[in-house]
Amino acid sequence: MSSNPANVNRVAIDRFSRLKALQRPAILPQTNIGTDATGNQTEEVPSHSRGAAGSERLATLLGATVCRNLHGEHLSLVSIHAEYSPCNPDPSALHLLMPNAPEEVADPKQWLFLDTETTGLSGGTGTYPFLIGLAWWEGSELKVEQLFMREFSEERSMLAAVAERLKERPVLVTFNGKSFDWPLLETRFRMTRAIVPPPVRAHLDFLHPARNLWRLRLGSVKLSQLERHVLGWDRGEDMSSGDIPRIYLDFVRGGTAEPLVPIFLHNQMDLRGLAGLAGRILSIFGDQEKALEDGLELYGLSRICERRGQAERARTTYEMSLGTVLPAVTDRAARASLAQLAKRDRDFDRARELWESMLGNSREGYEAYAQLAIYYEHEARNAELALAITRDALAQLRRANQLAMIAANQYRASKLQFEHRRLRLERKTQAMAPSLFNT
Repeated sequence: MSSNPANVNRVAIDRFSRLKALQRPAILPQTNIGTDATGNQTEEVPSHSRGAAGSERLATLLGATVCRNLHGEHLSLVSIHAEYSPCNPDPSALHLLMPNAPEEVADPKQWLFLDTETTGLSGGTGTYPFLIGLAWWEGSELKVEQLFMREFSEERSMLAAVAERLKERPVLVTFNGKSFDWPLLETRFRMTRAIVPPPVRAHLDFLHPARNLWRLRLGSVKLSQLERHVLGWDRGEDMSSGDIPRIYLDFVRGGTAEPLVPIFLHNQMDLRGLAGLAGRILSIFGDQEKALEDGLELYGLSRICERRGQAERARTTYEMSLGTVLPAVTDRAARASLAQLAKRDRDFDRARELWESMLGNSREGYEAYAQLAIYYEHEARNAELALAITRDALAQLRRANQLAMIAANQYRASKLQFEHRRLRLERKTQAMAPSLFNT
């Protein structure tokens, strides 16, 4: 993103604003809904061959174009959004996002954003994607193309247009698209028995990075929530995804066109939100943790770095997250992860300090007791202190059990573990006693 959407003035000529229910919130990025040809190899025709009043009305409401290719016709709506510019991810960001990514991923102009609206939310061979939203960067602008089938017979034409776009930009970018959108489209391509989509060179799904970065803070990682709380946008009143299949099926059965217009706007905003979110995540991934102030974002970034094998960066960001105010559960989890990384680096002073700060009645607390006992037995060569720590852990467990502060199964498992360690350490210290006395 090249500018703050909150500071962008509304554009009065937005075609969607002709419907009062769809007036654009003031702090969304400005939109210039275009009606030009898409520039692909499809042939524009003045109207659908069926001449259905509902289809003509929809095209008029949206300012959309009817396009024809070898497989038939479909509706196309193109819009240009000038406030977006391609993000230029650095190598560290790309490694976190997709290790061993093909070279096309480094060029955002090879990316094709995808979001579908379907006749059902569960997928399967009976589910149709009736509206396929695509977006890509052209220069400093985001271009959005929405492909719509006015009846089921137009599916092949719409899918052929998608295949053409993928040939031009083979890096697919989605939000939960690996689980839903793309498998559904692959199924529909196969069922045509006529259209083979070009191979996707890479698929970037930003749902999972978003979960790691913001689920602890927001709970929900719906795209509209991320727009509001992460990007600072407010798309205003939005329709429920659960209503979308019914509205489309009503239209196909002869219903009016007006209820479809909010679906186009919803799909368009999802694509714009995805583009903005991609830029935000790549900015965070791009070795920019010093600019982060949110402890939960830092913690989420730490976990991603650790999973990708970037242990040094993970240690740095865990330390930074502990310098903020974290929820107690997250604070313990961050300390536990950081202690393990310190132990792996044989930085036992820092690891011991972290374990000692975690002791108490929690999963991480009992793990800290165990790690301290291991440290004192095997690294510090002090079996007596290891035994004392183990006995303290058992005493803590008994108190927690008496006060019903620990689940019964956890109590039994932890007690068995520490009892086994206590017996072994007692035998070890007893065996060492005569030799100590003789010296």
